[in-house]
Amino acid sequence: MRHAKGHRRLNRTHEHRKALLANMAGSLIEHEQIKTTLPKARELKSVVEKLITLGKRGDLHARRQAVSRLKQDAHVAKLFSVLGPRYKERNGGCVRVLKAGFRYGDMAPMAIVELVDRDAEAKGAADKARVSAQDADTNAE
Repeated sequence: MRHAKGHRRLNRTHEHRKALLANMAGSLIEHEQIKTTLPKARELKSVVEKLITLGKRGDLHARRQAVSRLKQDAHVAKLFSVLGPRYKERNGGCVRVLKAGFRYGDMAPMAIVELVDRDAEAKGAADKARVSAQDADTNAE
């Protein structure tokens, strides 16, 4: 029987699963929309909802709890400066999971995970900035 087993194992060890969800949560906070498999998306939803609740609280203890969950300080900064105030009036339900068909290689069910009321310009903004900076460096030489 599966009593008191609340989370999906995703065929990973505890440490690997924790790192996977931390990386995916950081990517979702940065890009505000990502594509992944459906079981990972459903697990990620609860993790990011809890992080956004920390961002809404905004105190030092909440920031320290978010730092312990996320890997990059830039993600924590965006969580508390952008996402926390954006969802301040919303009582949960900040993350949306949309089914997106099946992956070609292994027919795994895919899903798009996105933040509700997301900023469409955020997706790929860091990559665009990096590419434009590289172009400016090559043109300067």
